[in-house]
Amino acid sequence: MLFESGSCLLFLNEKEPELLRVDAERIQRQMQEVAVGNYRAFIAAADALVAIKEEVSSIDKHLESLITEIPNLTSGCTEFIESAEKILEERKMNQTLLGNHSTLLDLLEIPQLMDTCVRNGNYDEALDLEAYVCKVSTMHPNLPVIQALAAEVRQTTQSLLSQLLQKLRSNSQLPECLRIIGYLRRIGVFNEFEMRLQFLRCRETWLTGILEDLDQRNAYEYLKGMISCHRMHLFDVVNQYRAIFADDTSGSEENYDGGLLFSWAMHQITSHLKTLKVMLPKITEGGSLSNILDQSMYCAMGLGWVGLDFRGLLPSLFEEAVLNLFSKNMNTAVENFQLVLDSHRWVPLPAVGFSATIIGEESQEDVTPPSCLMEHPPLAVFINGVSAAMNELRPCAPVSLKNVLAQELIKGLQAVCDSLLRYNATRMLRENESGLFLSLCRAFIEVAFPHCATCFGRCYPGGAALIMDAKHLYDGIGRLLTISSVKEAPKPVSNGEEKTTSENSDLPQPVVENGVEPAVDETENANADRDGEEQNSPTLQNDEKLGEAS
Repeated sequence: MLFESGSCLLFLNEKEPELLRVDAERIQRQMQEVAVGNYRAFIAAADALVAIKEEVSSIDKHLESLITEIPNLTSGCTEFIESAEKILEERKMNQTLLGNHSTLLDLLEIPQLMDTCVRNGNYDEALDLEAYVCKVSTMHPNLPVIQALAAEVRQTTQSLLSQLLQKLRSNSQLPECLRIIGYLRRIGVFNEFEMRLQFLRCRETWLTGILEDLDQRNAYEYLKGMISCHRMHLFDVVNQYRAIFADDTSGSEENYDGGLLFSWAMHQITSHLKTLKVMLPKITEGGSLSNILDQSMYCAMGLGWVGLDFRGLLPSLFEEAVLNLFSKNMNTAVENFQLVLDSHRWVPLPAVGFSATIIGEESQEDVTPPSCLMEHPPLAVFINGVSAAMNELRPCAPVSLKNVLAQELIKGLQAVCDSLLRYNATRMLRENESGLFLSLCRAFIEVAFPHCATCFGRCYPGGAALIMDAKHLYDGIGRLLTISSVKEAPKPVSNGEEKTTSENSDLPQPVVENGVEPAVDETENANADRDGEEQNSPTLQNDEKLGEAS
């Protein structure tokens, strides 16, 4: 059996190749038949394969480009994520802003609201807003909106500060000043000393403005206004300062002004006195000068209640003003005398005078200029000037200037004497003109000089003696009268005139108080006067009117 199996296998092995060839041919034919029968499918499969290869190549290229663009895509996605996060944050902020819209709107309107409060005078509300903004700015120093808001509020605060200082420069009473200083302290711009200094500066500006509004062209009215201003307002300013700033030298140094009020007050008083010194010489009336003195004394006495009594500094100023006024009036009187004397026409005028004895008796009771001086227009003009000077002196006559003013009057009288002597030495007068000139000199010694002494005595008790003690002033005129009387020769007279001459020779010659004898016979002067009246009546009327006007 085994042998049969082996023989079978061997037979199979020998037939196997042939079998395999037959199968291969069969398969080949089948394949050809299938290929012939399905050649379209094979062609389509081949085309598809070619297309697939091309597509695979294209896909490979696109994959390479995709790989190249993947980093950009990654970065773009990252940027998108970041921008999305920012948008989310902004959205959250906008949502928060929307939720706090009313609060933020109120905060942003604070500068405008504060400016409105300042304009309407609601300073407490304005300062409350300013304090709130300062607090918010301190809490959020890094927020630009808050810092911009704080800057606007600071500008409005400066406007508030300027307005408060401007109120201090106006006529503000103590309650208003207290409120203003309280506001300034809340603002905190000045320390205590600077605030005191600023208060005094503002009040001084206000006082200066009042004085600048006065009319300086009228010295009297200007001084009245200045004195009244200082009497009322300077007193008020000192009291306001003391009420607002309480000095406490025992406490901290912040409450002590270091004498600031005293320095400021002394500056005001010094300025007041300087103005008086400048303006007093411009006052030309003694009554006005006296009124200014009374008001100044009253002002100083009122300021004495706050320690600013300056009455002791006034006498020297007014003494100088009185002396200048009197000297000016006396110089004017002397100048007018010289002008009238130089232009005077020596013609006799109607006799309107009285005897020296009667004049002396009347002068004891009345200081009216003697009417006999109307015969001598130069003397009448001089006496009118002296009377005007005395009238201006009488309302304000300082006792300390008694001797000085007496010397001024004596100087004026001396100038008149010198003018008369110079006139006599430089002018050539005819006989009748010389008599009239000597009569004027006699009237000066007998009437004008005593009258000036009497007027001065009415201003100062005992002042007449000071003037009368200066009789040596008219010694030159006395010698002139004496020499003229000696040089005059006796005239031959007719039988009809012998009786008159003998009667005149029997009469004692009148002697003037100073011991100077008259140089011209009064009877002859009277006759010459009557002759002149008959010849020059129109001229006499004009001269008489001049004398009356003088």
